[in-house]
Amino acid sequence: MQAADQHYAQRVRDSFALQAVMKTLGAELGAVEAGRVVITMAHKPELCQQHGFLHAGIVSTALDSACGYAAYSLMPADAAVLTIEFKINLLAPARGPLFRFEGQVAKAGRTISVVEGRAYGFEAGGEEKLVATMSATVMTVLGRDGLKH
Repeated sequence: MQAADQHYAQRVRDSFALQAVMKTLGAELGAVEAGRVVITMAHKPELCQQHGFLHAGIVSTALDSACGYAAYSLMPADAAVLTIEFKINLLAPARGPLFRFEGQVAKAGRTISVVEGRAYGFEAGGEEKLVATMSATVMTVLGRDGLKH
């Protein structure tokens, strides 16, 4: 995929740094490619539900950010993005101790993009397990005050 702005990776990193929720989760931005973003995060007990698994809302939040930034990486420099819809499939308990959240643009459009997300948990032995998938619809926003990142 071709990014509309050659400085897309820095724009994604700068915008991600402004997300207080990602800081709260302890999430970090990993790979940034045109149309693909990876976010990593460690297991934290305070982000878990009563059985010790990462809460579904936390998985959804991280996947939403990965999908949004994947779409954002293909946008013009003066654009922002907003998620307008997503569907998540929770496939297995998110145990950790490490997680990877990937967003990959399936179809980039001028106004609407469709992005696929995948969440992986890495168990103590290092074995990777797919724990969730997401299909997200992301809207391009231009010329709206307060939405520049």
